[in-house]
Amino acid sequence: MVPREAWIAVYMMADRYRGTLYTGVTARFWTRITEHRELQSGFTKRYGLTRLVWYEEHDLMTGAIQRETSLKRWPRQWKINLIERDNPRWEDLYASVFEWTPVPRQI
Repeated sequence: MVPREAWIAVYMMADRYRGTLYTGVTARFWTRITEHRELQSGFTKRYGLTRLVWYEEHDLMTGAIQRETSLKRWPRQWKINLIERDNPRWEDLYASVFEWTPVPRQI
């Protein structure tokens, strides 16, 4: 069974609807999002980015890093369009994500 900590994802955090955005990548999705919400330090603390508005799961960290790098080069409007495609109201996805447990991958 794959532990919850092993969930690789690219994600975006925001402070409010169409507000400041942070794009990140992690191999510890559950822990990292909780850290952002607890405003431990850095950019997310400075701007109050506690709302998980978009995420994308990846099987490999290399692919996730490539995707994050690509997204960071995108114009802001493209990122907004990506978020609004799946989350038009910019709702905080934290509760819905953390109620769900990933299915163990078969190796």
